[in-house]
Amino acid sequence: MANGAERIKVRRWAIVSLVVIVLAAGTAYLWHNSADKKASAQLNEQSAQSQPRGPRKGNGGAVRTIPVQVAKVSRGPVHVYLSTLGTATPPNSVVVRSRVDGQLLSMPVHEGDLVKVGQLIAQIDPRSYQVQAAQAEGLLAKDQAQLISARQQLTRFQTLLSQDSISRQQVETQDALVKQYEGAIKADQASLDNARLQLSYCRITAPVSGRLGLRQIDPGNMVHSSDSTGLFVINQVQPIDVAFTIPEAQLPGLMKSWRAGKELKVDAWDREQKNLLASGKVLSFDNQIDTTTGTIKFKARFANEDMALFPNQFVNIKLLARTLDEMTLAPSSAVQRGRDGAFVYVVGADNTVSQRKVRLGIESGNQIAVEEGLKPGEQVVVDGIDQLRDGAQIEISDASSLLKSSGARGENRRGRNQANGNSVSGPSPAGEASAPAAGRRHRAEQ
Repeated sequence: MANGAERIKVRRWAIVSLVVIVLAAGTAYLWHNSADKKASAQLNEQSAQSQPRGPRKGNGGAVRTIPVQVAKVSRGPVHVYLSTLGTATPPNSVVVRSRVDGQLLSMPVHEGDLVKVGQLIAQIDPRSYQVQAAQAEGLLAKDQAQLISARQQLTRFQTLLSQDSISRQQVETQDALVKQYEGAIKADQASLDNARLQLSYCRITAPVSGRLGLRQIDPGNMVHSSDSTGLFVINQVQPIDVAFTIPEAQLPGLMKSWRAGKELKVDAWDREQKNLLASGKVLSFDNQIDTTTGTIKFKARFANEDMALFPNQFVNIKLLARTLDEMTLAPSSAVQRGRDGAFVYVVGADNTVSQRKVRLGIESGNQIAVEEGLKPGEQVVVDGIDQLRDGAQIEISDASSLLKSSGARGENRRGRNQANGNSVSGPSPAGEASAPAAGRRHRAEQ
């Protein structure tokens, strides 16, 4: 029995040892196979990198052409702008108040209307002021009649004095009475004018042309000359001003142009700086620099014919500081930046591209000044740059054909992924996303 148990133990140890040996052999095989694959991949990558760059060939051995868009290098002026924030302000802002007391009868205008100077905007009950004017007219007529009688009496007294029929004192007394009535008539005339003036205040007219705000009181209420709220606020919007600040470091150049009589042109853009709202010119500037901010206030005036600017609106201001003439201009989209600086792809006569370093100047809008590296008339690639290499063969196409070509390459790439059993999900497959990344690596290597 003891020998049988010992044999069983020996068999078990033999089986366990065999299993351990098999597992160790399998692990060693898998590790060795993986190391061979990594070494082969590294060797292929080094071989690919060691190959000279140039026109790439397709499966059939033909040179592959890359569809791109190109643009010509031109020559022209570059406008240098100063950018800042501004606030639209009305040249005139008036709170319309009543100058007399009375009941507000009507408002023949609506909130938000555009009114012209002198246009009726409110009517106050005028009857009490009409009565006062009538009383002043009656008193004036009475004193005028007395003055006529006193003057006739003075004429008779002067005749009698020449005949030595009355004393000189009577004549002098009558002459003083005539002057008294003349003074009374002047006072009566002033009272009548004042009554008529108060009556005219019952018709409230627009003191300036502009846009009405929301009304502060409704018809039927009593209004008083002491009211602080007023009836309307009128803001002049045509023209309209924009206030903005400029750093003091830019002031000498601007003042040189101002003293030379040049108009300082100003453009007002929306918040996103995508839409030009209005164009105007500098109207005036402050007489001192703000020491806390190191800036000086400017004011520009805009015709605002299309009402694009609104009072208290924030806008982006671009002030034309100076203009550089006869500069070599290239599209900003053609400029690429790599490890050695900026460069562009220049199109040759045989529809191949060459990489050329450039020295850049001032950028204005979608164009940039090139101080060195390009000549007017040369063509540079502006779209389709990610797949280019020095010496690549290109095919010049418009934007629509380039888009179709990119879509066709994406469809072919997706078809190859599906044929190879790769899973592709969503509108942006892995092959599409890798193209821009390759382009970025290429620009970094350059």
